[in-house]
Amino acid sequence: MFAWSPDHNQSGPTEFVFRVFTTVPELQALLFLLFLLLYLMILCGNTAIIWAVRAHSSLRTPMYFFLSNLSFLEICYTSVVVPLMLSNILGAQKPIPLAGCGAQMFFFVTLGSTDCFLLAVMAYDRYVAIRHPLHYALIMTQKLCVQMVVCALGLALFLSLQLTSLIFTLPFCGHRREINHFLCDVPPVLRLACADTRVHQAVLYVVGILVLTVPFLLICVSYVFITSAILRIRSAEGRRRAFSTCSSHLAVVLLQYGCCSLVYLRPQSSSSVDEDRQFALVYTFITPLLNPLIYTLRNKDVKGALRKAISSKGTAEAL
Repeated sequence: MFAWSPDHNQSGPTEFVFRVFTTVPELQALLFLLFLLLYLMILCGNTAIIWAVRAHSSLRTPMYFFLSNLSFLEICYTSVVVPLMLSNILGAQKPIPLAGCGAQMFFFVTLGSTDCFLLAVMAYDRYVAIRHPLHYALIMTQKLCVQMVVCALGLALFLSLQLTSLIFTLPFCGHRREINHFLCDVPPVLRLACADTRVHQAVLYVVGILVLTVPFLLICVSYVFITSAILRIRSAEGRRRAFSTCSSHLAVVLLQYGCCSLVYLRPQSSSSVDEDRQFALVYTFITPLLNPLIYTLRNKDVKGALRKAISSKGTAEAL
């Protein structure tokens, strides 16, 4: 999967280091604490959703099945990036071998792509729930839900394997190269290759279209039908609840697809490595944190399940 040129063998295997955020020790400590706090909040929030869905039978519906899978993805997705990122904030730059960089890129692209596909699946679920409420249970069976999640993961694995394998057949000149990023993401690694990367850039755009543009268009189509169905609901309370459920999902979608599109679908000549790093902070920390916040603070079912779980645990401990 990974290749070295003869020049590399003469000077040892290729390694990468990540560019530091700052060299000021006080700011390093502050950033470390900030990112660690955000990471712990992401872990706790998404774990709470998974626990609530599995512990309460009232939440065992397709919507919450997809939500718990999304939460699990967010935990894995951030865990691929953040621990290594935290270890590089404090102290000297720590090298990552070529194979380690490739592994991080593979899992990062796989989990990120699955996340995008799953958001499209959740939009379809909301479409069926609002457009065909009487047939919802017949359409969204447990078997279909599992198949949709497996297909999302399978497609993401296939695309990620092809993209990562292609990129790491490129030669990287020099023994140690600095990545202007905090992870082995595709665009900054491509910039370090000492070969023509036009074909690789074209493949990245194709993968970006399949992962970002196609699911986003499907989501937009779903929401056109969802909006028309909601507007036909006679009850004002029914319309409000339907819009509330869908607006939560749409907010996460716009932030996730918007930031990712700015990184992966912009021409390389017009993109800035510093801007890419800032956008990456959004989809590494903000969207995984918003997922549990939006779906718990704006969802009575999840809030009720968490309250019951906490109160029952307190009662058990008192006894």
